[in-house]
Amino acid sequence: MHEHSTVRDRHDDRPVVIFGNFRSASLAWYCLLHDSVYNIAGFTVDGAYIASPQFEGLPLVPFETLEAYYPPAEYRLLIPMGYQHINGIRRARYEQAKQRGYTFVSYVSSRASVWPDLRIGDNVLIYEHAIIQPFARIGNNCIIRSGAHISHHCEVADHAFVAAEVAMGGAAYVGEQAFVGLGAVLRDRIRIAERTFIGAGAVVVQDTQADGMYVGSPARKADKTALEASGG
Repeated sequence: MHEHSTVRDRHDDRPVVIFGNFRSASLAWYCLLHDSVYNIAGFTVDGAYIASPQFEGLPLVPFETLEAYYPPAEYRLLIPMGYQHINGIRRARYEQAKQRGYTFVSYVSSRASVWPDLRIGDNVLIYEHAIIQPFARIGNNCIIRSGAHISHHCEVADHAFVAAEVAMGGAAYVGEQAFVGLGAVLRDRIRIAERTFIGAGAVVVQDTQADGMYVGSPARKADKTALEASGG
């Protein structure tokens, strides 16, 4: 985990390849194009999902043979996928790419409210108007959507997804691969277990259990599992 800074990227001008050919990839492409120092070379996605050789006017190539087009020594990756399979697909592609020698960029919107010593991992996207207070930490392969409020001393663990307008109280913890839905509220010092699915608008006042789905105010565990809730 490193401190957020554009300094490290001034010494690495390798272009970026974005994983995906759907809305999350379009959003990331637009933000990087208009609000970053990165040059975007193209897109990649699993071959079965390629219906056209281009996406957003750039080449779209199979992930399975990515090295043939964009070798890891010359290009970096960004994987902005959503929370499908309780963030499991994004995690799998991230880990596969790492094993194949790829490194990743992170994107922090210039319109987000962050501090110079913010600690984030790689392959992190933090969108506009997110507020991340001092002493908060964001792990690897995380997505923080617009308007989310991550209070002081919070931690968002690897592979998690925090949706728009989520409010996290001080020292809250979001575990690996957890998903926190639109406008959810997490009480201070709460612990969201790994692979938890928090529904939109839920108010979480008690710690959760791994793989559970929680909805309502106050949030209660639903009959569905997190995997079922996220398209698994």
